Amino acid sequence: MSDLSDRSLNVNLLKEPVLRKLCEVLEKSNSDNKGWRKLGDLFSKSRRFRMSSDEIEMCSLKVLELDGSPSRMLLRLMGDRGCTLGHLIDFLQTMGQTEALQCVKPPGIQILIQPQSVAVIAGHNLRLSCYAVGKAGVQYQWFKTKEELPNRSSPDLVISPVRLTDAGFYICRVNCGDNFEFSQWAQVDVFNVATSYGMGPHSLEGRLKVVIQPQGQRLLVGDTLQLECGAVGRPIPRYHWHRNGVPLLFPEASKRRLLFTIHTIPYLLLEHQGKYRCEISINNERTWTNEVDVFVGMYCNSTDKVALLIGNLSYQNHPQLKAPMVDVYDLTNLLRQLNFKVVSLLDLTESEMRNAVDEFLLLLHKGVYGLLYYAGHGYENYGNSFMVPVDAPNPYRSANCLCVQSILKLMQEKETGLNVFLLDMCRKRNIHDETTPNILLKVTANIVFGYATCQDAEAFELSSSGFTNGVFIKFLKQRLLEDEKITVLLDRVAEDMGQFVATKGKQALEIRSSLSERRALTDPVLPDGGSDAGRSHSRQWAKAHELPESMCLDFDCGAQIKLGFAAEFSNVMVIYTHIVKKPEDMSFCQAHVTNLSLDLDVDPKEMNRETPEETGIYLLSSSLPQHCLYTRLSSLQKLKDQLEFTVCLQGSFKAIDELVEWTTDVNIGKPLIAKLDLHRTMRRNSCLQTCPMPHSPSQSPCHSPKPEHFHHPQDHGFLSPHCASPYLEVYLPLQGAVGGSDLTSSTLYDNCCPSGHACVASDLANSPARASIPIETTDDISELQTVFINSLQLHHQ
Repeated sequence: MSDLSDRSLNVNLLKEPVLRKLCEVLEKSNSDNKGWRKLGDLFSKSRRFRMSSDEIEMCSLKVLELDGSPSRMLLRLMGDRGCTLGHLIDFLQTMGQTEALQCVKPPGIQILIQPQSVAVIAGHNLRLSCYAVGKAGVQYQWFKTKEELPNRSSPDLVISPVRLTDAGFYICRVNCGDNFEFSQWAQVDVFNVATSYGMGPHSLEGRLKVVIQPQGQRLLVGDTLQLECGAVGRPIPRYHWHRNGVPLLFPEASKRRLLFTIHTIPYLLLEHQGKYRCEISINNERTWTNEVDVFVGMYCNSTDKVALLIGNLSYQNHPQLKAPMVDVYDLTNLLRQLNFKVVSLLDLTESEMRNAVDEFLLLLHKGVYGLLYYAGHGYENYGNSFMVPVDAPNPYRSANCLCVQSILKLMQEKETGLNVFLLDMCRKRNIHDETTPNILLKVTANIVFGYATCQDAEAFELSSSGFTNGVFIKFLKQRLLEDEKITVLLDRVAEDMGQFVATKGKQALEIRSSLSERRALTDPVLPDGGSDAGRSHSRQWAKAHELPESMCLDFDCGAQIKLGFAAEFSNVMVIYTHIVKKPEDMSFCQAHVTNLSLDLDVDPKEMNRETPEETGIYLLSSSLPQHCLYTRLSSLQKLKDQLEFTVCLQGSFKAIDELVEWTTDVNIGKPLIAKLDLHRTMRRNSCLQTCPMPHSPSQSPCHSPKPEHFHHPQDHGFLSPHCASPYLEVYLPLQGAVGGSDLTSSTLYDNCCPSGHACVASDLANSPARASIPIETTDDISELQTVFINSLQLHHQ
């Protein structure tokens, strides 16, 4: 009769019940690399014992016999070579075969409660328990993998709160006199997700809850697919992934991270796309993750992404606008999230616009994604779109404006990867401009035009007491970050705009595209190294967006002033002054800036205000430091020399009622876009040469309408049109009204006035409104209009 307390006992002398149970465990664990083959491998490689591969193969052949047992055969051969119970226990411990150890360990220790694997959320409490009995008292010691955990010698291992670093494998050693026993391994998963679902720190027992959902992916052929999910509960959940409703059969499909790697599937092929979800179970409880799409295709990338955003609102001879400032600001922030280099400019003259376009073109080279957004007055003649500068005369012609198709021609010469034009302006004909430009564009499959309105129609901005977006950007900004082909994205924006009650039947997005590949604004940037000139221009771009460093100014009175700077646009900067320190006996202290360059034309009444809004800073107000004096400097492109100004400190002391002044001069060089000297007149002629200019402003045969002929959009609650064409106008009663949640009570300003930009929906029926007299088009003109249109594909809604 075998005594399991005698480690010197030969394994051939084990009792039949012990031997039978041991063989069952070893044979069922063979697939997990903890069975009899692993035991035979360790035995044959030990220094004390030897066993040939033929003998191992002889053991495996026992499965062919009725009631044959490879494990029993192996144990008999081990016993024949002098293997003792102690040796067997050492081999089983090396294998981590805790279940087999229970069969041959002395009965002095019996573990009644084994620690269970568990998945928890970081910040919750973790408890692992191990309870055992023995002939004498038992002691416990917990381990994490091979490291002994100090001061962890109780039956319960409690970690509160649990952290990400606590994830891993735990085991407990139970000692009873000279004997010891190891518990089962317990795996701990820790998820770094926000606590939700009403789960408190102690509420995870027995619950199964998905806390990490898989995310859909768009991949290239050859990429690695990695989907991840996670659930909390005890014991630790089991996972199995499905594709298109069918279980995946390879081993990685049973892990919470589904990973296609070079070792399992050499290449991620098209057949691996589909709908994926994971089945998660604990005992008899099961649940599913969300189903996500995995798309595999041939994707594009860019060598760089560059955007020029121009918003013209402060017109000298035409009605002023409001929405372009907000639209450019919002679009700037979104494009930066897509890794675009963005130049955002407000209120540019003709020469400044041409020079800005030249700087934009310098940043383009082969494979670059170029995007031009324009918001302001505009018109369209014979398929060519014209952007109106703020200094355009009234009336104006193509000689006074920038032709968008001319810019496209120059972009094509750079071999760009994608050319996107987003034109938030009206597209009415300009009857004073009969020029028919002959712009020969290359046939390239990478052009996208997103027009805020249809041909011969107005684009609208939403007028209100505050600052709101134009209709186009209102809907575009909700979609811009979507990972979709740019034309698909614009189609969705068109659908959204079509549901907007305020402009339904008045404004519809039009898309023209020759795009043949799936190019998206979200495409990654994979630089090709670029030329030295390209890198130089990129450095110049970065330099033109550097703000002056904030500085502290010390005054003789003992006061210290912080002078700070913030950028609202590439040509709009905010200066703020803040009192850092003042003498104790000073009762009043204030610092303001003065003596600014006359180039900037800053109204002294709007300088050094106590709130950002008082000086016209509406978009940056929430991000600026408080308790300062603020000054907004716009039109930095007009700055001819370095920016020098004076900081004046005014203070009074408790003992003296008089106000005392101290001053110091500051030179911050040329900030932001001022470094590029856009104020210079036509320093490059690349853009100018492609824009036909048959007439000069002085040759215009028409006179400007008198001021009383204008209705200023800011005088009413309008949707205003972004057109600025000098049209014949009549007043018509408006039949019916259009309402919208974003609109105040207003009249429909169906404006084709000599440079109006916005139209408005009305809540007031029968209000007088302007409407243009339709311009009849001859067959010859119609043919000219279709030349460019027919070269591009028209996307219908």
